[in-house]
Amino acid sequence: MNTLLIKNVLHEGRKTNILVKGGRFEAFDVVADTQADKIYEADGLAILPALYNTHNHAAMTMLRGLGEDKPLQNWLQEDIWPYEERMTVQDIRRGSELAISEMASSGTVFFSDMYFDIEETIDVVAKSGIRAAIGITFLDGHSKTQQNEKLDLLRHWTDPTGGRICLTLCPHAIYTAGSEMYKKVFKLSEEYGVKMHTHLSETRKEVDDCLREHGTTPVRYLDSLGVLGPNVILAHCVHVDKEEWDILAERGVSVSHCPCSNMKLGSGRFPYELAIESGCRITLGTDGASSNNNLDLREEMKFAALLAKVAGNPTLLPVGELFRWATVNGAAAFGIDGGEIAAGKLADAVFLNMKKERLQPCHNLVSNWVYSADSSCVAATMCDGKFI
Repeated sequence: MNTLLIKNVLHEGRKTNILVKGGRFEAFDVVADTQADKIYEADGLAILPALYNTHNHAAMTMLRGLGEDKPLQNWLQEDIWPYEERMTVQDIRRGSELAISEMASSGTVFFSDMYFDIEETIDVVAKSGIRAAIGITFLDGHSKTQQNEKLDLLRHWTDPTGGRICLTLCPHAIYTAGSEMYKKVFKLSEEYGVKMHTHLSETRKEVDDCLREHGTTPVRYLDSLGVLGPNVILAHCVHVDKEEWDILAERGVSVSHCPCSNMKLGSGRFPYELAIESGCRITLGTDGASSNNNLDLREEMKFAALLAKVAGNPTLLPVGELFRWATVNGAAAFGIDGGEIAAGKLADAVFLNMKKERLQPCHNLVSNWVYSADSSCVAATMCDGKFI
């Protein structure tokens, strides 16, 4: 079993040696001459849990900077969807390669994806060393043949990496997938033991349209269909009231908060107060580079923290809690035994160069990482005990 000795790394305020074995943190404070297959000299570096990006459209990196300064529906209909119709499988592959490189360089070791031609993204992920949940997208406009092809992929799925990649089922949104589609996909997710991932309550228009068409709000609508549960991850949830947050918490749903995309598209301010009070598991996502316009989850942490406090309460969303959203919460939402630098946990980590000006002085490393650092502070990113 492969072993890695990380020497002289700053962990929880002091230098230590950490042994990694079989892709997991094996032991801490080991002696410097402990035998290992590989040694990583980390003097001058600090170790923190890596980041987990719970909502992304990786190949949309190819659309970065396209159709700027428009509301969501105009942006989709006038720019994004027409461009996507012209994209080739080579575009999907190149966009995924760019996205993974960008995420790894800024400390992210996992992303939850929702896009098309997923075989290309799966292959890129497998070769990169990163983790991913690759979504099979369902739309009402897809033909029976297209839907059967998706189901064949699910039925015959084998992870080529032996543990780093899983599939998710992704009805796109309530305005592109109807009630029967949601019920069908949810049933499949339970049958195959996979997650269901969808957009919900992203804009005020989505809520108003749902009220007009179904007589209720999006969360209540999905709850009435019986498609909310611990296997569900909802992206955005900007326009969700107190009762709906209580429903989400009671059903064990996880929510992916995407502050930069929400602000850029004018979708609104996430209801931090209600979300936190409900006890619902909150995670962080970047959304695609077409609406962010980058995939730096560290930057997403800072924007989430500031957006929470801008309403007038500087004590809302303390930095430690926010950091959990981006690490252990994101991992837990997808059943990944990581997000912590602890014995027995998956060896997913980011190494920070403590010589960088943005990390000094270091009164609080997590605070520096969230509020003042940038990706140039990342010396290395490790996933599953390997440097990516």
